[in-house]
Amino acid sequence: MPTERKVTDMTESGEKPSGRPGFFAVLFSTFTTVFLAELGDKTQLATLLLSAQSGSPGLVFLGAALALICSSLVGVLVGQWLAKTLPPERLEFMAGVLMVCLGLWLGLQASRSLIVIGSQA
Repeated sequence: MPTERKVTDMTESGEKPSGRPGFFAVLFSTFTTVFLAELGDKTQLATLLLSAQSGSPGLVFLGAALALICSSLVGVLVGQWLAKTLPPERLEFMAGVLMVCLGLWLGLQASRSLIVIGSQA
């Protein structure tokens, strides 16, 4: 009697048939995004300094890890609420507008810094 192969609930791209990404796709994407965003930012530098000054790197790690968990929880809860409140298209549009505004603001800040530096030379 031939054995039947069980059909998986994932497509080749790691997505479920519903179009939503699978467990490992979401986990990997989230880890990669947060890990890369945190490398070299002011939080990591502050943690580095706290660890050097306190002489208790284990406690600094624990405090920093708990803080990241709590701030991530706030982001997840707000994101969940927004996903229930707004249609996906509007949420994507608002995120895009926010990113463009943030980019323009950062560009303006950088240009002001260059003007100040240039006038001091």
